[in-house]
Amino acid sequence: MAENFTVAALYCFAPLPHYRALRAPLLALGREAGIKGSLLLAAEGLNGTVAGAKEGIARLVAFITAQKGLEAPELKYSTAQAMPFRRLKVRLKKEIVTMGVAGIDPLQAVGTYVAPQNWNALIQDKDTILIDTRNDYEYAIGSFAGAIDPEIKTFRDFPQWLQDHAAELRGKKNIAMFCTGGIRCEKSTAYAKKLGYENVYHLQGGILKYLEEIPAEESLWQGECFVFDERVSLGHGLKQGEMELCRACRRPLTAEDKKSPLYEEGISCAACYNEHSNADRARYAERQKQTALAKSRRAAPHIGH
Repeated sequence: MAENFTVAALYCFAPLPHYRALRAPLLALGREAGIKGSLLLAAEGLNGTVAGAKEGIARLVAFITAQKGLEAPELKYSTAQAMPFRRLKVRLKKEIVTMGVAGIDPLQAVGTYVAPQNWNALIQDKDTILIDTRNDYEYAIGSFAGAIDPEIKTFRDFPQWLQDHAAELRGKKNIAMFCTGGIRCEKSTAYAKKLGYENVYHLQGGILKYLEEIPAEESLWQGECFVFDERVSLGHGLKQGEMELCRACRRPLTAEDKKSPLYEEGISCAACYNEHSNADRARYAERQKQTALAKSRRAAPHIGH
């Protein structure tokens, strides 16, 4: 099947005092061009992932990079066979990636950027400790060989993990961190520098850039990389992976996960079954019923799905 949609993931840390004024023109341009996805705007910059026709995405990126401070975002392109988002959202936020620690500014201090081509050598160094800064469910479906899983539920939990493991980290010459697209590591390495760590590094462009540029036969990546859209996961060459989403909790599911007696399509999976009440599951069951009915009538998906 032809891959008809261009997906652009981009972020840029920059002083953006006029960020509120950008929301309306971004929404207008995106809607006119048939673009869907999400963009976050804050005084510290812009972050987002959007999808649409190649020409529409080009127009949106041109508008963004014409703004003062946003001229050179970290930008990655991939493709999708189907539109991976349901609507366009442009939101005003306190942070473009939520860490919840005041005074962390990647423009002032950040870890050393390591290009994908140099990443393998760094993480294979015996004096390097490798940390996956992503959430536990992201780590579960893929990570770099030898990476530490902090077992965090959200990125807000990472600063505390870093503090709790200070003794272990200070015994290492190099600290290397990575995340999906690079943005979480901008803040995690900035925070590590604030705590006094010196030799702090992170993967430039994140896992996605590594998977795009490093051939599978040379790669130290194992598994798939979770992405926050309907593609669910990507592999080497940014090819869509095999994962599906649990529609109750939006965690990734393998074929084996779907064999669990606690899995019901659209209602629950083994990971979230005990997180919801019977009333919740009844509501999800009704939503799933309406979604299936809509599909059978060749209608648009039910609004709640």
